[in-house]
Amino acid sequence: MDREIQQIKNELLDYKFALDASSIVAITDSRGIITYVNDQFCLISKYSREELLGQDHRIINSGYHSQEFFKNMWRTIGTGEVWKGEIRNQAKDGTYYWMDTTIVPFINEKGKPYQYVAIRYEITERKRVEQELQKMMTTIIDVQEEERKRLSRNLHDGIGQNLYSHLITINRMLNEHDHPLLQQMQQEATELIEEIREISWELRPSVLDDLGLVPAIRSFLSRYSDHYNIDVFFECVLNQRLPISIELTIYRIIQEALTNIRKYADVSEATVTIREMDELVRVMVEDQGKGFDVETVQRGVGLFSMDERARAVNGGISIVSVPGKGTKIIFEVPVSRAR
Repeated sequence: MDREIQQIKNELLDYKFALDASSIVAITDSRGIITYVNDQFCLISKYSREELLGQDHRIINSGYHSQEFFKNMWRTIGTGEVWKGEIRNQAKDGTYYWMDTTIVPFINEKGKPYQYVAIRYEITERKRVEQELQKMMTTIIDVQEEERKRLSRNLHDGIGQNLYSHLITINRMLNEHDHPLLQQMQQEATELIEEIREISWELRPSVLDDLGLVPAIRSFLSRYSDHYNIDVFFECVLNQRLPISIELTIYRIIQEALTNIRKYADVSEATVTIREMDELVRVMVEDQGKGFDVETVQRGVGLFSMDERARAVNGGISIVSVPGKGTKIIFEVPVSRAR
């Protein structure tokens, strides 16, 4: 028996050695007071072991995450569940570092956590690269939108106006000479003007820049319903004009979501809701159509584009879908209230 106990102890020591060599480890009691840190923790936080023991993790709090973030973390581990997430901390010298963190609760005989073991890996460099890529993607989106705007204006004010002048000339000629060829030219010119208007609108609706998000959405939904015979119910509660980057993102996400509904949902109705709540704007596009399995579906360019646009304005996209019951796309973005 003693030999077996010794063997178990040796194995535990081996596991501890492997963990300490590869990971940043801290142990706290049920109140979050630090009772153990390994050398790796001290190295990255730049605090000595003596400075850390008896403290809680607020000693390395960077102020980056909200109170709700930590409330959710404590709510999870307090019920005995493992929590995983990414946390930005602040070292003693003021520098910041990112940690991929797993917190494991240890449960007593009453089913309550009596201590927590936090196992971390530094991901500061990965987060830096992600931020650089995000900046690059944001720049690409901005350049793309400016080019769309330029092309849209050129089509509307250039080719579109020239064609309209030609149409006026054709109409005058028709008033003097009623000829089948002139009638054909009139019809073709009218169709070309309408097609250019549609292309210009798809590239960048001028009403979005001139009048704002809500008129642009209403105009788009009217066109959408007329073209595709899908009734869209629109509800909007906005108390202020939003920054053009956010308005444009909301417009593009609604546009893309409704395009997906037209292609895949097989419905005659959809709902678009925009609501301002405290310092958050929530956009929801919903249908009661075919739906899909979120876990297995292969995401196409449309969903990727919505996600990248959302992240470019510090927002987030979530998708809820059930096969046979429909799909709900939710976009949330933080905004500052107008003073």
